[in-house]
Amino acid sequence: MLSRRAFFVTASAAAVGGSAFAKGSPRAAMVQTDIASLPPYGNSTIPPGIRSRTVGNVNGLRVHMLEAGYETAGRPGVLLLHGFPELAYSWRKVMLPLASAGYHVIAPDQRGYGRTTGWDGSYDADPDPFRILNMVRDAIGLVYALGHRSVAMVAGHDAGAPVASWSALIRPDIFRSVTIMSSPFEGAPSLPFDTANGVAPPRPAPTDDELDAELAKLNPPRKYYQNYQRTRGANDNMLHAPQGLHAFFRAYYHYKSADWKGNKPHPLRARTAEEMAQIPTYYVMERDKGMAETVAPMMPSAAEIAACKWLTEPEVDVYATEYARTQFTGALQGYRVRRGSDPKSIAEMHTFSGRSIDVPSMFVGGRSDWGVYQTPGAVDKMRNSACTRMVGFHLLDGAGHWVQQEQPEQVSTLLIQFLRDQAPASTKQ
Repeated sequence: MLSRRAFFVTASAAAVGGSAFAKGSPRAAMVQTDIASLPPYGNSTIPPGIRSRTVGNVNGLRVHMLEAGYETAGRPGVLLLHGFPELAYSWRKVMLPLASAGYHVIAPDQRGYGRTTGWDGSYDADPDPFRILNMVRDAIGLVYALGHRSVAMVAGHDAGAPVASWSALIRPDIFRSVTIMSSPFEGAPSLPFDTANGVAPPRPAPTDDELDAELAKLNPPRKYYQNYQRTRGANDNMLHAPQGLHAFFRAYYHYKSADWKGNKPHPLRARTAEEMAQIPTYYVMERDKGMAETVAPMMPSAAEIAACKWLTEPEVDVYATEYARTQFTGALQGYRVRRGSDPKSIAEMHTFSGRSIDVPSMFVGGRSDWGVYQTPGAVDKMRNSACTRMVGFHLLDGAGHWVQQEQPEQVSTLLIQFLRDQAPASTKQ
């Protein structure tokens, strides 16, 4: 057990250059910040009625979470899983409406993020704890630790969407309904079927590496952002962005929001370089640029920043402050093992080949969000086979990728109505 002073030294070293995260020193790389030594979470921007707390012994983690509706025991739970580069904080605008509707609302900093501790913050960390089945175990462990046998709904946004989706697929007895936000769920990967009787095995989909090789041939050459996110240099490129970390977050969030008028997404015909090149550079990047250089030209003007009511400057500071301390590497681990074509992850997921999400489901995205269509065919697979009880598919006006932050009132209304409509099935304990 580290002393309070040792905890503080570890956190301080991470903030000033990562010396506590030295390669080849796994024990030193374990993120073990003393939460009590940090300023209040959210820098005084979290609405009254939402509290910040930590819960120990959750699948090897000490989970930091935001919580609303905790005052009354016995309420049905709602679990909210954030995306990248976000935090539990990303749910702050929908938590109180859900609590007012009668729910115990739980929003954790996921493994690799924020003030949740117990994960390895080095690039060379063992990737197994970040694989999808262990992330599902994180969710189950937190739900159980909080005294719930099940939750009425799990909702996941962006990188949280596959965790929520797999949670509902694997443990429908615990996760009684699911809302998938921004990132469609294609379903479990298929195993070849009836090949012993002469049926030809399906043709494998192009891997991210194969897609990148084709994107490199375009003029100008391009690359797929998920491959970039897996590289060793991605953390330093964003963490030490030439424009500064606050400006990096401001431009990144602006570029992927409805405020950037160039976001006009539409379905793509196939996962080919020519089709994918229609996507803005935050997903299909210029080959010679990192993400810091990609978003820098998209920095909004002072007038646009002042007019941005869904993300104020103090709110941007929350993200910049937390990521300056933790760095991005833990958050980026998901791109290495939960997305793409990692063989071990696919092997694990093949266990569930042929299985679908059979609890009530809903999809919510922004009409200006390319995340909905960045994987050609994913929406159709989600609606036609991956989810057998999808009762709603909503694309909201005035929202890009950050849908629950850009349009919290619309999202809150949809979530509450979905929960009420599915209540008999979803809240049975």
